[in-house]
Amino acid sequence: MYKIKVYSVGKTKETWLQEALEEYEKRLKPILGFEWILAKTDENLKQLLEKEANFICLDPQGRQLSSEQFCHFLIKELERCHSRMSFVIGGHSGIPLKLKTLSRNLISLSKMTFTHQITRLILVEQIYRSLEINKGTAYHK
Repeated sequence: MYKIKVYSVGKTKETWLQEALEEYEKRLKPILGFEWILAKTDENLKQLLEKEANFICLDPQGRQLSSEQFCHFLIKELERCHSRMSFVIGGHSGIPLKLKTLSRNLISLSKMTFTHQITRLILVEQIYRSLEINKGTAYHK
């Protein structure tokens, strides 16, 4: 079973957003477990990540991938990291430079800017989409 940790600043305030996240977690539950680690500040985020050996930052400056490319990237990283991965989502001022330099990769979900709350949903949907692409289902058309 795969396990993904998502580190982020702030919490999910919107009920509809929490419900959407829970829906994708439910769909993924048979093959993947999520752990949400929510920091209060950038400094707190840095402290939490001191214990992580490998993590990937989501940042507008990062490499943009299609859904198919993200699928291949995700599967390759899960295999390389023994089915464990960590993603980092920054707060309103982005990810601190120190964390970007320590990151294994910088990935951009879009050239557009999203709130950290919406980024969580986009990430979990793309992870779900990737695993469906990998299985060959009709979810991704």
